[in-house]
Amino acid sequence: MRTFFFVVALALSTLATAALPPDVVLKLGTGDGDERIEAVRALAGMQDAAARALIEAVLAGQAQASEAAKQVLVVVDGKATDAATGAAIATIPPDAEDLVVNNRLRRALETAIATFALATSDRSARETAVAALEKDPQSVDEGMLDAAIARESDPELRMRLGLVHAAATLAGDDRAKKLDAIGRLAESRSSSTRVLLLPFVEKNPDGSFKEADGELRAAAQAAIDAIDARGRTSALGGSVFYGISLGSILLLAALGLAITYGLMGVINMAHGELLMIGAYATWLVQGFFRTHLPGAVDWYLAAAIPVAFASAAIVGVIIERTVIRYLYGRPLETLLATFGISLLLIQLVRTFFGAQNVEVANPSWMSGGITIATNLTLPWNRISIIAFSALVVGLVWLILNKTRLGLFVRAVTQNRAMASCVGVPTRRIDMLAFGLGSGVAGLGGCALSQVGNVGPDLGQAFIIDSFMAVVLGGVGQLAGTVVGSLGLGVASKFLEPFSGAVLAKIIVLVMIVLFIQRRPQGLFALKGRAADA
Repeated sequence: MRTFFFVVALALSTLATAALPPDVVLKLGTGDGDERIEAVRALAGMQDAAARALIEAVLAGQAQASEAAKQVLVVVDGKATDAATGAAIATIPPDAEDLVVNNRLRRALETAIATFALATSDRSARETAVAALEKDPQSVDEGMLDAAIARESDPELRMRLGLVHAAATLAGDDRAKKLDAIGRLAESRSSSTRVLLLPFVEKNPDGSFKEADGELRAAAQAAIDAIDARGRTSALGGSVFYGISLGSILLLAALGLAITYGLMGVINMAHGELLMIGAYATWLVQGFFRTHLPGAVDWYLAAAIPVAFASAAIVGVIIERTVIRYLYGRPLETLLATFGISLLLIQLVRTFFGAQNVEVANPSWMSGGITIATNLTLPWNRISIIAFSALVVGLVWLILNKTRLGLFVRAVTQNRAMASCVGVPTRRIDMLAFGLGSGVAGLGGCALSQVGNVGPDLGQAFIIDSFMAVVLGGVGQLAGTVVGSLGLGVASKFLEPFSGAVLAKIIVLVMIVLFIQRRPQGLFALKGRAADA
């Protein structure tokens, strides 16, 4: 609030030192809708500090107009100044009323403020200003745009300003300029540009075109087609990205299952709850940082990753030592027992943390995203999850293929009896492998907490999809789990726009069932004595 009053005071002092055209100021205060828009454009074209101060005052609701006195005032805390001359006003006219700022005028005012930012040396401020101008290009003064383009040093921003200038030109009467502007707008990626071109190809109720000039119509239609083609390309890229993002989340959920089920043959229906434990561990670490280390809260995720892994791994080891070890080779009993464990874990979480969802906030460095096009932004949190999934897959591959534990796990998987005969501690390897798979599930829960709320039922949404990914890729194959997870994610995102999320899952499930009928071993067949037996 103190900052706001400082800005208003600065605006008043600026108005007091410079005079503005009285007729323009009066139009802004007492004119009709079109006259007010013209007045805002005229003030923006002045590129004057006093003009900017008046525009900001109007936008802040600090302007009043008097029809009788033919005067526009800037009023703060009962103190008024003349908007045109900056002189102090002793008595506010009794008929003075606040300027009503409707949506159209507000857009024009915001666009005008953006034009002032084009003269700053800060590139990010200029980029923000250009983005604001792209939303309403025809309210921008062409002369001001010419000056902004001439002084702009950044090639990308100069190109975008050129497109804004082209859009502004469409409101003029010069046919040659319109044709040139339409040709330049064909390079635009903005959906708002397409809206500006539509009037050239629209028809009247009687079937005739509103635009009589056939050449303008043809050029506008070609530009619209080009913009639509780029829009489809952006939409395709967005579907692929979000499919890979969904697949990466599914991969983190399925990767642990690929170890416990794919390598050990244990149908663990409590695997989803291990995801949930990792997510709640992340939430607890966030709460600890907020309470005890508020200055470092942006880095809570670095501490949450090992905590989530350890929490889920410990729970997994406890499950294996107390239940699973007695049920190896008995899949039906294992399924029923782990299903009961999943219900127990869900109820324990509800008892200790409540049934309501809890929020895990993204660190500030994961906020925002990379804007590829006006209809495509890649969020940093999903980019981070894709990178994190790739890192976890790499680490699991190294553990299974380059360490002694991985050698023992592969030996027990291929031939348990022979491995035991040569001295491999199979019972201990079972426990460690189950703990590793559970810990990886905890990492999946940590990642899931960054894209949605955390609740007791978090894992239930991923257990079936995780099994599908493992079975589709090939039981016991790490590469198959990666391909299966990413493939399911991309397929789901491509189907959702046409069929909806629920029907898309059904279609994917039917496709997997049909595929398994033709190729029971999945995409990647497991080779070894256990597979050949």
